[in-house]
Amino acid sequence: MASGIRDKVAILGMGCSKFGERWDMGGDELMVEAYLEALSDAGIDGSMIGAAWHSTHIDEVGVGKGGTPASIALRLPNVAVTRVENFCAGGSEAFRGAVYGVASGAYDIALAIGVEKLKDTGYGGLPTGQPGTLNPLWMANGSAPGNFAQLASAYRTKHGVSKEELKRAIAHVSVKSHANGAKNPKAHLQKPITEEMCFNAPMIAEPLGLFDCCGVSDGAAAAIVTTPEIARGLGKKDLITVKALQLSVSNGLESQHNSWDGSYFHTARIASRKAYEEAGIKDPRNQVSMMEVHDCFSITELVTMEDLHISREGEGWKDVLNGFYDADGQVPCQIDGGLKCFGHPIGASGLRMLYEMYLQLQGRAGARQLKNPSIGMTHNLGGAPSSNVCSVAIIGAMGA
Repeated sequence: MASGIRDKVAILGMGCSKFGERWDMGGDELMVEAYLEALSDAGIDGSMIGAAWHSTHIDEVGVGKGGTPASIALRLPNVAVTRVENFCAGGSEAFRGAVYGVASGAYDIALAIGVEKLKDTGYGGLPTGQPGTLNPLWMANGSAPGNFAQLASAYRTKHGVSKEELKRAIAHVSVKSHANGAKNPKAHLQKPITEEMCFNAPMIAEPLGLFDCCGVSDGAAAAIVTTPEIARGLGKKDLITVKALQLSVSNGLESQHNSWDGSYFHTARIASRKAYEEAGIKDPRNQVSMMEVHDCFSITELVTMEDLHISREGEGWKDVLNGFYDADGQVPCQIDGGLKCFGHPIGASGLRMLYEMYLQLQGRAGARQLKNPSIGMTHNLGGAPSSNVCSVAIIGAMGA
């Protein structure tokens, strides 16, 4: 019977590039920037890596298809390199591949790396597909801000939240994240904002204004994983291990059946429940120390608080306004600034979230360091509210 991967895999090292408008670098150079930090942190030579999983979403810009771009850029020792893509959850998918490769016993040391060069697309947001005239018209309609604005409307209607209350809550989400990002030298956006700025910002898709939407960035992040035994043999102490990794993929229920009311993410509720079971967490509100979630829009973060079973259904907006998720709250969220301040280089975001949790658990997060965190969780979402994939990862000290 399957028993999960709790404490079977340790993070040996991680790295993250500076996120932003990296016109000076291509995708290969961004990967090298993250990889070299991960190698140095792990204290190993690249020849020790047995396999790699490489996440990138857009084939045509800056990176390319298959596993060869990562293998060539990093001069990997002719090992297996698998290119993965799972909408915006691709970075977490690369991590899952590397972790499972080690947990299975197939490899001693494995690499996960994710990268994206979004600025080179020329789009102001995520690039959109061009389905052509033979595809159903509904496939070509909608935008990311429009889709998530509908999530806000459904949530407000279901739970009886006024427009003013919801606007205040999502503004607080953005203000909180920008305050955290201002302390992070690797973030794209490093300036605090105010609620007044949120309220007066140009409207993108009501109720989402400019500061409720994450930016467009270039970036890369990497993780090197191994077994706890090998990590100790390499001189590592105070190991950070993987407690759980769960992925839930929509089966179409949300968009093809009226049992879904549009106010939450079905996959996130499933993935988080499975992750808590795997990690042995029975009371996430009181056991999870901190989180990085997929805040592509401020409303997404707010709804996710409930989907992760941290806030009660319909009360996440109250917890947000009460400061529960602030840096000095009970469960700090987006302590590095989140997608709101890093932007969303699609293939890298999931690994970037894990990078912050890893630094925090090791006490190496600098000006934004939290006091004695023990369990960190990441939530990486891909697709639209009506059809998506959700990855939830939980990491912490060995034995925690």
